Amino acid sequence: MKTSDFLSPASRALRAAGLLSALFLALALSPAPARAEEPALTGDHVPTKAGDLVIHPINHATLALGWGKAIVYADPVGGAQRFAGLPRPNIILVTDIHGDHMNAATLQAVSDEKTVIVVPAAVASDKSMTEEIRPRFVILNNGETKDVQGLTIEAIPMYNLTPSRAKMHTKGRGNGYVVTFGGTRVYLTGDTEDIPEMRALKNIDVAFVCMNQPYTMTVEQASSAVREFRPKIVYPYHYKGSDTAKFKELVGDGAGVEVRLRDWYAK
Repeated sequence: MKTSDFLSPASRALRAAGLLSALFLALALSPAPARAEEPALTGDHVPTKAGDLVIHPINHATLALGWGKAIVYADPVGGAQRFAGLPRPNIILVTDIHGDHMNAATLQAVSDEKTVIVVPAAVASDKSMTEEIRPRFVILNNGETKDVQGLTIEAIPMYNLTPSRAKMHTKGRGNGYVVTFGGTRVYLTGDTEDIPEMRALKNIDVAFVCMNQPYTMTVEQASSAVREFRPKIVYPYHYKGSDTAKFKELVGDGAGVEVRLRDWYAK
């Protein structure tokens, strides 16, 4: 006979309860299932003081930057499918209200409640933005600097200088950005001409410079500005219809700037 055969019904019940308690305790102490890892961001690697910065072109003015656990999207538009296979962003930068830079549905699709979306005031107040997404906004105005999830983000003016184009991008409405990753300063122009604020920038390691007509810069304006503020590396982006090979030729070898031509229109 087994020992349990001599136990009273009450004792058997207590023993069963004890076994169940032990089982629940073991389950509680066991490690939680691991969260599925985000896919790794692929692209060009730029060394910083704290690991490589990864640069991934997406389309037109849209790109992703990866640095350690930080994933930054710039101007995500085009719907969720365009970002399939990419890690989710911690931070999103939006430069302006135009449809090739701002799309509320795409912002909603690629972000979640943990994502910080850095925007100028004009984007934050745009009527297309939903009450669900507004709490994720951090408003940054021209000339302001804020620390966001361990990154220093500066808002740089972006606007048109040519009188006939002045209404396209008015001064104070949109932002370019300088983001610092482990001491490496990355500049995104947004939509702008070769404004004094751009030409006066110092110590830029990587720059993304727009050029397309009639909205932003000619290749001559863009190359002239780059030769003045002299980033270590420059990527033409937002360049639809522009001759990027000519831009590279005009920047030349004497400025000490590495021009990297990549395909921003593959998807």
